[in-house]
Formats: sequence, C-alpha cells, structure tokens
Amino acid sequence: MSKPEIIPIDPIEASTILDRDQNARLIDVRSKVEFEYVGHPLGAIHIPWKEFPNWNENPNFVASVDTALAKDGTPTKDRALLMLCRSGVRSLHAGEALLRSGYTRVYNIEGGFEGERDAQQHRGNINGWRFHGLPWEQG
Repeated sequence: MSKPEIIPIDPIEASTILDRDQNARLIDVRSKVEFEYVGHPLGAIHIPWKEFPNWNENPNFVASVDTALAKDGTPTKDRALLMLCRSGVRSLHAGEALLRSGYTRVYNIEGGFEGERDAQQHRGNINGWRFHGLPWEQG
C-alpha cells in the first residue's frame, strides 16, 4: 500500500469537493489577522499553522484539527481535508503534518486565498480563492 500524499487542487476543484462531500472540511491555516481582516472562505475552520509575532509552527496544530473535527461528529482520519493559506505554502506544510499523524485525504489549495504575486508584486490578479469569485467573508 502506498503512502498517502497531499493532493494539489485549484480553488474551483476545492469548492466542488466542498459542495459534493458533506464531510469535507476546509482548514484555513493563516494567522488570525489574515483570517479576520483579509477575509476567509465561508465555513472555513481556522487553525493557524504559524502565528504572529514569532511565526513558529503551532505545536498543537494536529491536536487542534482533531478537536475541531470531533466537534462536528465525524472525526475520521479519512475525510477530505482541504488546506488553505495565503498562497499555498504554509498549507502544504500543515497538510504534511496531518499526513504524518494519520490523515489520508489531504488536499492543498494551490494559489491559496490571495493567490500568487503578479509582475507588480500584487496578489489577487492571477489565481486564488478570491480571484475565482468563490464565497468568502471578512471579520
């Protein structure tokens, strides 16, 4: 049996999975400030991978995911978990931690919430959750 790997998907694919699989969960791993003030996908579970001011990895990340999933009644390790950050890097590392802890269906949303930088170093003009007009909110 092969070892589970993170599955890269774009925001449109992520939205489709969330629409079709009632047990799938989107986990936003950005900082509290990013989540609240920049915005976040509707229904996202917020569990930071790194937090301001020191930006160290959250040592309780996996336990926090376990707790959040247990609260909604489906704590299985084989449910679809869709990981999201600003551009897809922190979410990749957070997803790897989940795979190491026994989760088997981990997706990384490439382009993240804000997307990659364009030639002018601005985000939101190439890809990402908001670029595609998917549902989100601030606050």
